[in-house]
Amino acid sequence: MIAPSFEDEVERYHRAVPEITRGNPEPVKELYSRLEDATLANPFGGVARGWAQIESRLEQAASHYSDGEMLGFETVVSYAARDTAYLVETEHFRAKVDDRDTPDEFALRVTSIFRREDGLWKLVHRHADTAAQPQARHAVSSS
Repeated sequence: MIAPSFEDEVERYHRAVPEITRGNPEPVKELYSRLEDATLANPFGGVARGWAQIESRLEQAASHYSDGEMLGFETVVSYAARDTAYLVETEHFRAKVDDRDTPDEFALRVTSIFRREDGLWKLVHRHADTAAQPQARHAVSSS
């Protein structure tokens, strides 16, 4: 069996991510490393570390969304070395949140880091936040 390229993994990642917006965390779970140094920082706050926390956080995030539709990925940069790779993108999607009747549109700024584990690319860090557009200083300052 030929190990998948990083480009193949990015395609799989792009198919998996929209499933969260449909309430299904399973495809993203399949992408993740099970090692304890893996992390997830999603728009709902905090940083999950290790598989147990990541799995719980993915399920919690998916529980907020329904009827999602991916509108597109804007790739800023994609880079792969021998055993480490990263992807910086803006993800655009539409989904219903919690009990809302109508969907909202979202743009998330996302950084994803991958590493080879047993010949496969695994997601070891994903940070997504809503700051996809430039922010005013007072919006990012604590004072």
